[in-house]
Formats: sequence, C-alpha cells, structure tokens
Amino acid sequence: MKIFGFAGYSGSGKTTLIEQLIPLLTARGIKVSLIKHAHHTFDVDTPGKDSYRHRHAGCSEVLVTSSRRWVLMHELRGAAEPDLNQQLMHLSPCDLVLVEGFKHEHIPKIEVYRAAVGEPLLHPHDRNIVAVASDARVDTPLPQLDLNQPPRIADFVLGHLGLLR
Repeated sequence: MKIFGFAGYSGSGKTTLIEQLIPLLTARGIKVSLIKHAHHTFDVDTPGKDSYRHRHAGCSEVLVTSSRRWVLMHELRGAAEPDLNQQLMHLSPCDLVLVEGFKHEHIPKIEVYRAAVGEPLLHPHDRNIVAVASDARVDTPLPQLDLNQPPRIADFVLGHLGLLR
C-alpha cells in the first residue's frame, strides 16, 4: 500500500480536498482507503443504540455488521493511542491510503494552506511535506498546487507515488 498525507490547520480545506480527490482517484482504478486523525473524544456511535450501550457497558471492542457494511469500534480504555503504522495494520489491502492529520508522521504529505486561517506554514519545519496546495501564491521552493484544481493535485499525488496509470 502506498501512503500519502494531507496536513494543515483546521479550516484549511483538507477534508474538502480529500473528498474531491477520492472520486478522481477511484475513477482511475485506484483502490483508496483513508485514515483520519480526529480530536480526543469523537464518537461515531449513536446514544441509545445497542452498540453504544454495549460499548459503554465496558466492551473493549464492538463490531457491528450488516449486508452493506461493518464497523469495528475499539475503546482504548486508558491505553496509549496507536500510531499511524499500528492503525494501518487494521486496513484491508488497497492501492493508496490517504491520511488526514497525523502532521508529525514521516510520510509524504501535501500541506493544505489558506492564509485566511491565520496560522503559520508547516513545511518549513517538516521535511516530509513535498508540496503546498493553496488558494493563493505561497513563498516556498516546494511545488505549489492550486486548491481549486483537484485533478492536478491527484496527478501530483499519483506521480509522486509512482501510481500514474
């Protein structure tokens, strides 16, 4: 599996960009999976549902399955947060894993940057950032990608990983 990340501050457009890239990549026959790093107390379960009740009763894992999908929820219950490599082991084989967040992981990344967010650039302090995607010109020696041109960003990612077909 090839791995490629997207880093940037909240509000920069990472999720929107990835959402636009996924259909472009899958249309090219690339099987794509995603790992998103969320903030501390996110929840995908609904209060009152059986799975929620079982998890809150103390289960370490709850697997919910149907004819259309399955999901495994794992409670850390005080254990250390798994790193990206440990999380990758939970995925089924695919061509490309997109990673949102995990700013400090040593994987190739595009920095998604919007000056309007008011945060500093990440790439001067992260050698794993291989390009910057922005809605405006950025002073950098790295390749610059226009956030409004997802097909070009898809081409860049595939080219960087040697997956152009």
